[in-house]
Amino acid sequence: MPQLYRIGSYIIFFWSNENMPLEPIHVHISEGKASANATKIWITSTGKAILSHNSSNIKMQILRKLIRFIEANSEEIEEQWIEHFGEIRYFC
Repeated sequence: MPQLYRIGSYIIFFWSNENMPLEPIHVHISEGKASANATKIWITSTGKAILSHNSSNIKMQILRKLIRFIEANSEEIEEQWIEHFGEIRYFC
């Protein structure tokens, strides 16, 4: 699982097995290590981040900060997505 960022004890990462056809661009967040059921955040074509689900049960106060970080770094995340998966689609 490509780790994009580590913020304190949280990691922001791509899950390498994203199905075919490829899902729209998103990242996962978990505390400690990557897991298949981690919190999922969609990234829109305008760089906004939308919570899909919070399966990692991250406290909302922390999750809001992580979402703001994702939005601030959405262009870099998009570049890394294309580099890793070879194409990009958007949730909206």
